[in-house]
Amino acid sequence: MVRYLALVGFSVFLTLMCGCAPMSPKPLRTQLEIREFQTRTYENQKGQSIHVMKSVIDVLQDEGFIIKNADRELGFITASKEVDIEDPWVSAFAHFGAGTGAPPRYRKNAITECSVNITEFGKEVKVRAVFQRKVLDNLGGTLGVAQVEDPRFYQEFFSKVDKGVFIEKQGI
Repeated sequence: MVRYLALVGFSVFLTLMCGCAPMSPKPLRTQLEIREFQTRTYENQKGQSIHVMKSVIDVLQDEGFIIKNADRELGFITASKEVDIEDPWVSAFAHFGAGTGAPPRYRKNAITECSVNITEFGKEVKVRAVFQRKVLDNLGGTLGVAQVEDPRFYQEFFSKVDKGVFIEKQGI
């Protein structure tokens, strides 16, 4: 029995030590690297920036975003999208495990906010899109806020904008 307890104790010790080992940190990107994949440049012909702006708005709406503000003069768009992320099992266990004290808290909603800046530079129209995700609990409290820094996310977004710009140019 003593051997068994010693073996279990040693196993727990090793598990804790391995669990506390430093992990290699995720390489941080510079602001310039982030801005690079958040920005796309389009050819500017007369009135092209309005086509680009309309394409961005169309893509955001197709993706379920609600346009909060669109200013043609400034070339600025803000939009948001709210999604219910509640896991029924997590909420059920939270209620089951809650005592008579404070109400349980669990992840309930995710809000993705977007701001887009569209700027004419001579023969180019530059579009910079920034997405941010906020996670809220069932009581409306913020659990976390983070800027979306996944280059693939922006590639997919701009791919859809590219198609929209083409469609706008063709008048389809």
